[in-house]
Amino acid sequence: MASTVRGVVAPEKAAPVSIEQVVVPDPGPGEAVVRVQACGVCHTDLHYREGAINDDFPFLLGHEAAGRVESVGDGVENVAPGDYVVLAWRAPCGDCRSCRRGRPWYCFASRNAIQPMTLADGTPLAPALGIGAFAELTLVAAGQAVKVDPAARPEAAGLIGCGVMAGFGAAVNTGGVHRGDTVAVIGCGGVGDAAIAGAALAGARQVIGIDVDSRKLEWARRFGATHTVDASRQDPVEAVRLLCGGTGADVVVEAVGSPETYRQAFFARDLAGTLVQVGVPDPTMGRGGALKSSWYGDCLPTRDFPMLIDLYLSGQLDLDGFVSETIGLDDVEGALARMTRGEVLRSVVVL
Repeated sequence: MASTVRGVVAPEKAAPVSIEQVVVPDPGPGEAVVRVQACGVCHTDLHYREGAINDDFPFLLGHEAAGRVESVGDGVENVAPGDYVVLAWRAPCGDCRSCRRGRPWYCFASRNAIQPMTLADGTPLAPALGIGAFAELTLVAAGQAVKVDPAARPEAAGLIGCGVMAGFGAAVNTGGVHRGDTVAVIGCGGVGDAAIAGAALAGARQVIGIDVDSRKLEWARRFGATHTVDASRQDPVEAVRLLCGGTGADVVVEAVGSPETYRQAFFARDLAGTLVQVGVPDPTMGRGGALKSSWYGDCLPTRDFPMLIDLYLSGQLDLDGFVSETIGLDDVEGALARMTRGEVLRSVVVL
């Protein structure tokens, strides 16, 4: 029997979110219903609300979540009721051209639930990133539910589902940071700080955090930045070159997504350095080295989520440090505003 739960819905472009009754169907073949325990408030949720992703309103927001599997449909073998999981918006299909080439982290046909969740009147909801986890229950493809160690508290574990994985993976998977490298990260919010943490854990000898907000630079130091640069006071390109002996960094992660910070990241590299773009501005400059766009940290959730949880539980990755506040479903609109003002790394909805 379908369940009716409370959920956070973006009804139309740029309108405030509202709490609505959401109908969650029983799982069909290959699907799972997950009881959400915690879900982070991510910039992507704001992009959905503002119509910057697409116009498939109304949206059921939330995608950075951890919880327990409530029930599964026919043919599901990877999870069972009671399993503690982090939800992933990438669930490789195994059969698209990228999966067949052995690159499932670029899967072009990632699995989502087939059945829609709806409003009480039957209006279909578009779940953010195929998840829709600002709700007490959500329906996903079973492959989106990744089992992790239940010792990790859900407020921290859920953050791996998007922002932490995107930043950590940008440094480690896409950027290939190695021991002894020099790394610069432009933008020290949640994604940028996760890149800083990843670079530090990979053994980079210098990790330079760059931002225009002194509060965010303090956060960067907490996550492993050896140096920080206030880009409102000095040229970040010249600052990085100076810190790196006059050459530039081996790897630069651009975690803002503006044309100006992309240009800065491009020239802050060493001549054969790597620029990792968490976003997609258009490069027009010629130079050696590598320019890479990082898509969800080029991760395989089933491989990488448990590894990050292990790092957290061993005290090597401070996921708790990303949790600025815990809130209820009714405060998501306020959390979006605080995020826009740069006051928080992550607000986490606890259900």
